[in-house]
Amino acid sequence: MSAEPSTINFDPDELGKKYRLERDKRLRQDGNEQYQEVSGEFSYFVEDPYLDEEIEREPLEDEVEVLIVGGGFGGMLAAARLREAGIDDFRIIEKGGDFGGTWYWNRYPGASCDIEAYIYFPLLEETGFVPKQKYTNAAETLEYCHIICDKYKLYDNACLQTEVQATVWNEDEGRWLVTTNRGDKIRARYVVHSNGPLNRPKLPAIKGINDYKGHTFHTSRWDYAYTGGDTSGNLSNLKDKRVAVIGTGATAIQCVPHLGAAAETLFVFQRTPSSVDVRNNQATDPEWISTQEPGWHNERRNNFETLLTGGSVKKDLVADGWTEAFRLLFGTLRSKAPSKIKMFSWAATSVFSSEMYKSGFKEYMTKKATDYMDLANAMQMADYQKMEMVRARAEEIVKDKETAESLKPYYNQFCKRPCFHDEYLPTYNRDNVHLIDTDGKGLEEISEKGIIFNGVEYEVDCIIFATGFEVGTDYSRRAGYQIHGIDGMTVSEKWGNGLATFHGMHSKGFPNCFFFGPAQSGFTATYTYSLDEQSIHLAYILEEVKKRGATRVEASKEAEESWIKTIIEKARLTASFQENCTPGYYNNEGKINQTPQNNMYGGGPIEFFSLMKKWRSKGKLEGLELN
Repeated sequence: MSAEPSTINFDPDELGKKYRLERDKRLRQDGNEQYQEVSGEFSYFVEDPYLDEEIEREPLEDEVEVLIVGGGFGGMLAAARLREAGIDDFRIIEKGGDFGGTWYWNRYPGASCDIEAYIYFPLLEETGFVPKQKYTNAAETLEYCHIICDKYKLYDNACLQTEVQATVWNEDEGRWLVTTNRGDKIRARYVVHSNGPLNRPKLPAIKGINDYKGHTFHTSRWDYAYTGGDTSGNLSNLKDKRVAVIGTGATAIQCVPHLGAAAETLFVFQRTPSSVDVRNNQATDPEWISTQEPGWHNERRNNFETLLTGGSVKKDLVADGWTEAFRLLFGTLRSKAPSKIKMFSWAATSVFSSEMYKSGFKEYMTKKATDYMDLANAMQMADYQKMEMVRARAEEIVKDKETAESLKPYYNQFCKRPCFHDEYLPTYNRDNVHLIDTDGKGLEEISEKGIIFNGVEYEVDCIIFATGFEVGTDYSRRAGYQIHGIDGMTVSEKWGNGLATFHGMHSKGFPNCFFFGPAQSGFTATYTYSLDEQSIHLAYILEEVKKRGATRVEASKEAEESWIKTIIEKARLTASFQENCTPGYYNNEGKINQTPQNNMYGGGPIEFFSLMKKWRSKGKLEGLELN
């Protein structure tokens, strides 16, 4: 790989070797098995610490047209779009004490969104809500959830503090029987599964994890009774406490500064450093928001995702760390070959290895192999340069050179979700804050008194698990209930050898059943955008089914098989890139493509949304069987 000496101050070949070395020492044979399920003696990790009072009610035994599982943004948007379509006979089942989903559970100090609020918040024009800042916090996000619920009267249709235990299809009745932990037996013509991809906490399966005698909790169930304070910080109860945080992903980036400011001593245990770039949050300009023309919200969301998939726009409307990275990447490519830019999904845009261009990307190009290499090298160089800036930032801010070096990420930027924060790195300049870098190994053991690594026992009063959520595990395990379709077939059995859907929403053998989420669908960095598009699609289908006098809708075998083939073909775009990435939930902890259909739509979200809009415009419900 070559580059102009005047444009770089690093050796690309040596940097490439460093990336491979850092990846290889983190690869593990156990993959997702390195985490254990939060059940049995660990069940308290999923209990709700935010309830003011428990709801008492009698079990329900009734019938609804549509039952929605989940009260996060997906469930709220599904209900809102159904209301707009004139479908009011629905019920929302939510295990939490209120709506909010991810934002109900994640109330750790410093919790905020890394996507600007003007595009992350859905239905902004419909509600007229104005976010206070470019990047919103957890408190304002929950406030906005309540505004959506009030506008669309969702509390009238909600069963809160209720967990679904099973959904069973009755072929003779043409209904789903939904049972819950409150003894409910609800018959529903349609069921929408909007459980959310980030809802079930995961714990590392560390030796001795159940031996620890101190206090523990997961960041998604923050124990303010123990720490004091609230989402804005001020954790006054920790002033005489020695605290350990396990994990340095997006959550830790946000809560570590508050822990460092409050605790007597803080140990942060790191396996892989995050990419931490400038955030530069700012208050909303009232004059700017008041001058936006109707349709501005969707235009802005589309502008952002277009940039993140390599498309051209007249102006970068968002202009933040996300779009800057992609402007650098694709700006380089445009200067080399302005007519040969392929649209990628946002998570696959860094598909820079030569192997990638010899396989997937080659199918979409007509130039010679040497030209592919030139394009691949140009994009890799752009990524190297951007990540060198991120690494230089760590070196500039963190005073201790060894700590600064440990905080430098050596992988392509979009191997992991990038982070943007202005207080995280300076926290390591505090005398009471200590980074324990496990050099990719992870932790060895937890004792009665604390954490053991490299022969040293770190005695602590509290261990906080910032270890994320289950992503690559079985669907029913993540959802917390099983789905039984025709002839009792479970969704776990149907998807045991790989996902099988039509448009990510329907699955043959599960009539009148709709799945929300990124699987075999269009996934966006602005995840609420994807959920909104799925909600629009759902409402359209149910409205059309009703117009045609049908009561049953199911994907055809042929449509499902064709879609699986499409997903597998598109997945080739991401394969080599993910193989070269450091392990994480993006690439199934380094075990990628064991079942290639377990992917998002590889053409990117804008392409997928366009495909769905075209499908709806035909008005034929192609691929669906109605009765």
